[in-house]
Amino acid sequence: MSDDQYEEDLDLNSLSDEELTEQMHDDLYDGMEDEIAQGTNILLGRGWMPDRVLNEALVGGMNIVGVDFRDGILFVPEVLMAANAMKAGMKILRPLLAETGAEPVGKAVIGTVKGDIHDIGKNLVAMMWEGAGFEVIDLGINCPVDKYLAALEEHKPDILGMSALLTTTMPYMKVVIDTMKEQGIRDDFIVLVGGAPLNEEFGDAVGADAYCRDAAIAVETAKKFIAAKRAA
Repeated sequence: MSDDQYEEDLDLNSLSDEELTEQMHDDLYDGMEDEIAQGTNILLGRGWMPDRVLNEALVGGMNIVGVDFRDGILFVPEVLMAANAMKAGMKILRPLLAETGAEPVGKAVIGTVKGDIHDIGKNLVAMMWEGAGFEVIDLGINCPVDKYLAALEEHKPDILGMSALLTTTMPYMKVVIDTMKEQGIRDDFIVLVGGAPLNEEFGDAVGADAYCRDAAIAVETAKKFIAAKRAA
């Protein structure tokens, strides 16, 4: 039986809430955008609140993806597919979440530093944060300090994420953090840094709150810092 045949045979409407949620976890894992959009609409049609659909169906599924990515069972292409499927659900949920005033887990601004045009790692972190229920403002690549500061001012996020893939652009992270210190705003934000050439020592040296080795760890780290911040 071909996959198409199987998909046709499976009527998402016929599944119980619990079965549908599990099916959506599988569909997310497999990067099935249409099925995720359909499942999202079915649950909403059954009277689920948008934040419940987000947390139980989507974030629940992305958590499984995150664990398998961390453990080397899934790789970047599969995670990007899963994140795109998540986006199909988020497109439906985002306006509804805004209407109901549902609080995101946290808010993050992220961008690749000035001089660096690499974005796969940054995109992955942004998608995984979104998959974990964060509101994410992605500033793109080649971000000068002013762009970061303007975004912090405008969006008032919990987290600033900076990424670099070149050893030559890594030091720019310190420029951004030092400027934040000069302006007296460094302690208002959780600063997380990442990228292939970085390590924990470098993160400490530039004054970041933490270095995140990969996207899965970026999610765990962000959640941990936000929980601590709110507890304080």
